[in-house]
Amino acid sequence: MTVRRVVPNIPTDTWEESREFYARLGFQEVMNHGWIMTLASTTVPGAQVSLMTADRTGPVTPDMSVEVDDVDAVYAAVRGSGAEIVYELHDEEWGVRRFFVRDPSGRVVNVLSHR
Repeated sequence: MTVRRVVPNIPTDTWEESREFYARLGFQEVMNHGWIMTLASTTVPGAQVSLMTADRTGPVTPDMSVEVDDVDAVYAAVRGSGAEIVYELHDEEWGVRRFFVRDPSGRVVNVLSHR
């Protein structure tokens, strides 16, 4: 299992103001679904943050997203550990397969792979 990237998810009701704030820090918009917007560094594209109004299909807004190369393997490992699955493994219409799990400190992690 390989981690490809880790992205903090920042809940916001101030969509445009937040985008402008992060632009001043050197980020530019690279994805926008209307409820989640991902901004990447203009010099280090793997350095990213996501702004979210609310998760579109999940029961909560996750605190961070972890993209992995094999989400099914990670799901099996996490489920086998007894960790709380907050949102079951699911194929989303925007091209990701994902699940949510709660970490020991109570944070919700969105674990995903692109299809």
